[in-house]
Amino acid sequence: MRRSTGGLHLLEVSVMAASKMSVPLAVVVVLSVLLTGATHAGPEMDPYKILGVTRSASQAEIKKVYKRLAKEWHPDKNKNPGAEDMFIKITKSYEILSSEDKRANYDRYGQTDDTQPYGGARYGHRHDSFYFDESFYNFPFNSKNQRDFADNKYTLQFNQYVNDVVPDSYKRPYLIKITSDWCFSCIHIEPVWKEVVQEMETLGVGIGVVDVGYERRLANHLGAHRTPSILGVINGKVTFFHYAVAKEHLRQFVEDLLPQRLVEWVTDKNDLQFLSSWHELNKPHVLLFDQVPGVPLLYKLTAFAYKDYLQFGYVDQGLSETANLQKEFNINTYAPTMLVFKENIDKPADIIQAKGMKKQIIDEFMSNNRFLLVPRLVNQKLFDELCPVKQFHRRRKFCVLLITGDEETFSFGNHAFLSFASTNTKDVVRFAYVYQRLQQPLCDIFTQNKDSAESSAQVVILERRNAAGKALFKPMTAWNGSEDEKQRLLEELERLQKDPSILVHDAMLPELNNEFASMFVIRWIYASYDYLSEVIDDILHNNWREMMPLLSLIFSALFILFGTVVIQAFSDSSEDKQTKPKAKDGSKAENGSPGTSSRPPKKSFVEVTELTDITYISNLVKLRPGHMNIVLVLTDASKNILLSKFAKEVYSFTGSPTLHFSFLNIDKHGEWMNTLLEYAQDAMQIDEDDGGNHKMDYTGYVLALNGHKKYLCLFKPVYTGEDPGSKSSEDEGAGSGGRSRSSSRDDHPPRRSKRSRSLSTLQTHHKLDRLALWMERLMEGTLHRYYIPTWPGLDKITPSK
Repeated sequence: MRRSTGGLHLLEVSVMAASKMSVPLAVVVVLSVLLTGATHAGPEMDPYKILGVTRSASQAEIKKVYKRLAKEWHPDKNKNPGAEDMFIKITKSYEILSSEDKRANYDRYGQTDDTQPYGGARYGHRHDSFYFDESFYNFPFNSKNQRDFADNKYTLQFNQYVNDVVPDSYKRPYLIKITSDWCFSCIHIEPVWKEVVQEMETLGVGIGVVDVGYERRLANHLGAHRTPSILGVINGKVTFFHYAVAKEHLRQFVEDLLPQRLVEWVTDKNDLQFLSSWHELNKPHVLLFDQVPGVPLLYKLTAFAYKDYLQFGYVDQGLSETANLQKEFNINTYAPTMLVFKENIDKPADIIQAKGMKKQIIDEFMSNNRFLLVPRLVNQKLFDELCPVKQFHRRRKFCVLLITGDEETFSFGNHAFLSFASTNTKDVVRFAYVYQRLQQPLCDIFTQNKDSAESSAQVVILERRNAAGKALFKPMTAWNGSEDEKQRLLEELERLQKDPSILVHDAMLPELNNEFASMFVIRWIYASYDYLSEVIDDILHNNWREMMPLLSLIFSALFILFGTVVIQAFSDSSEDKQTKPKAKDGSKAENGSPGTSSRPPKKSFVEVTELTDITYISNLVKLRPGHMNIVLVLTDASKNILLSKFAKEVYSFTGSPTLHFSFLNIDKHGEWMNTLLEYAQDAMQIDEDDGGNHKMDYTGYVLALNGHKKYLCLFKPVYTGEDPGSKSSEDEGAGSGGRSRSSSRDDHPPRRSKRSRSLSTLQTHHKLDRLALWMERLMEGTLHRYYIPTWPGLDKITPSK
């Protein structure tokens, strides 16, 4: 008020001054003062005061305060009339303070987004020439009344959708709108949406609204990535609306959501076939007579809601093919008529006729006629509804159960039981029958004389006591439908109402078999047909945005399949070409080296790393369980020759992901090698010369080290270059660790003296001739394992001086 008054005072002064000035100059002064007064007269919003933080507050503090205030003032949780406006202010304040640029702009110039158009031009921001005050942003969907209609009444949350909407979608379809607070396009569809909601809600269609700003998780779950969007949910499946938002299109969309074959068209030619199927389907049949060329949407929705209990048919009164039906049942052509047929197909069990049928009237009519007079127990769900568990004394329900068969010999007794039930209908008594052949476990409990039970029907009166299956019952004598048996049963029912203690037997009833389980395949075929129809419909209507993920997946799978076939064809041809060169390698064949391994190599080379103090921990001590490191022992002089031979021998085993290959330079780490073999003394037999001890030559030795289980397998080299067929010590080196070596020393004493001298290049190359065979036995797990208490310490791996 002070600022407004000040502006007015300035205006008066300017007008007084204008008397002494020229008219143009006075006009300029007046306009400038008006603009200045208007800028100061507008209400300002202080985001710091709204959030209750200081100007030096950090982003973490601002975010924490915002979460607390947003939860406190959310319109869904806070019913205060000003909660919605306060929530909007909190959100806008957080938008300003959470952005460094907006916050700095406000701190410098005191400007928010609402006041930006005035001072923005001075600070380098480009705006239009027009000023839009706060009323411009007050869109219809943001007003309080509109939010009450669109959000508060129909707003869906994630848990509500999962727990309520999805299960309820198996009884009625849902129409859901995806929107947001600042959705400009939502303004255009709002009038049509209101009109459609009012119509569909009276027909029984579920309505929902999802605000992306508050329920991002639900929007992502539904697959809605843009606003506005409209989708339908039925049987737990989501379908998007892709047409122009018009009342007729949305109505047709809801109708297309419903499954096909819900309502059967009935004429004079198929009426008997339709009504006579009550015995096979175990359902009452409903016929709607109307002059509308198509089945009304209300009737289709009713058929979907009661599809598990009733079978629906439609008779078009405008067709000449239905004239006999209208005449037979005396149908009034001026108002829709609905008939329910049960066991008697010549006379309807109930009838309703009204010019404007409301959903409430139809629901009550359907609920009162959900079951036949004497339905057959075909599954546990029907048994629970017909014979509910006792809850209160005044709400007791007794079931009269006829145990019979579907053969012709039982037909008279079955008809007599139906006749008795139709003339003795009571609220506390339900009649039903069961086929003994299909529900044998249940019938075995009720039938006392099992020998006679298979040839004659029997009546049982029962009362269920708890959901676990406990029931009290009393079996009657055999039932053949005579008048005496009807009279005896009537007397028992009258006694039962006075004294329920006559049910002297109790038992735990088993769960009933589902006799319609074989219909699952048919339902699956129908569901697949509906899905394919939906996909084809999407393709025909150019819904490429929604179809792109599916098409991308299909083309990717085809490309991968085609590429795999082509690569496999080329690889097979290359392998055939390489077969002959491999067959010429006689040395490997003689030494038993396999041509291929169980897993083909992934690379065209062998990766061999040196075992040093740097790689010692990762390649041995902390090696993953199940992995082994194959270590070649060599010297500087034999390094190139042995590595080349080692790579050839182990190449076929590089395809195994559990094998790692390394080499150890004995010239640098001889102390570690001696310490390791001392821990496993039986792995080595130290050779002695005739004159005494000598230093062992470990060149060409191969160690298979399991770092996790702390054991090693040892390969000892043997020279086979001069006598390839001789018995070598490598057989024992692969497994027993030196037994054949002593015999070889006895058989060839001259060779032992040669080994004390340095080996030639050719002899060094042949040291690994039998390594491939040893590797095969290593992979098979047949090599002897030498366990050690611990791996040598790091001081043993340092270079020896």
